Amino acid sequence: MRRPIAGIVAGLLGMLSVAAWPLASGARASTDSVIIGGQPVLIDDSPWVVALSSRDRFGGMRAGQFCGGVVVAPDKVLTAAHCLGRDVLGTPPGELGDLRVIAGRSALVGMGGQEIRVTSAWTNPSYDPATNRGDLAVLTLATRLPADHVIKIAPKGDRAYTAGTSASVYGWGDTTGIGTYATSLRAATVGVLADAACERAYPGGADGTYEAATMLCAGDPRGGRDACQGDSGGPLVARGKLIGLVSWGSGCGQAESPGVYTRISGVLLPVGTR
Repeated sequence: MRRPIAGIVAGLLGMLSVAAWPLASGARASTDSVIIGGQPVLIDDSPWVVALSSRDRFGGMRAGQFCGGVVVAPDKVLTAAHCLGRDVLGTPPGELGDLRVIAGRSALVGMGGQEIRVTSAWTNPSYDPATNRGDLAVLTLATRLPADHVIKIAPKGDRAYTAGTSASVYGWGDTTGIGTYATSLRAATVGVLADAACERAYPGGADGTYEAATMLCAGDPRGGRDACQGDSGGPLVARGKLIGLVSWGSGCGQAESPGVYTRISGVLLPVGTR
């Protein structure tokens, strides 16, 4: 499952201090690989991409980054509901005192940007952690961001959701699939896939079940381009609009296993996030 770090956290937190970043290996992130199969991008060109951070939980090596998010209103950030689970944070998000959103910064430990306190977290009540249905959460920020940090949401029926549309996925996650994490923002180009193709890839079973009502999938038929661990909650953008959030998948960058995203148009958003 493409959970941010939950699978490894569960096995390692018992052996490692939570002050150490559990997924950071000794290997350095490749400067020309990304997410999986992408390239570095500047935050100035995509200011709506943000990182979720808790140094108390994940240490300071990568500024505490553990998931991604996207700004949809000056004080609202969307992310994946599973990013806020107790198995990831170790506590309800409201009890994690140093939960922050890092905005306006390409390099996680670089200068500039803001680290903004989260005042509240709303998790979609229809979210089902067993199936990943409705994998969406909303964070409210203590400080409002400029209007140019906000991305538009593609409504239901928008052609941005059409199969074959080129899209970009953003994040600071694993660039290899084996725990080599990026320190600067990356993006990969993928194609939106038809629901029928997604259903064939995930018909049910251990790899998960694709449900078109609240999910969409995207990838490259040849493999090699995808989101990965640490990218969860980050945006999938097509035609300049937000269409999805990184949610789950089987492996990373595999030709027969495309990434699955929360379908933004299929999940009810609370007032103030539209």
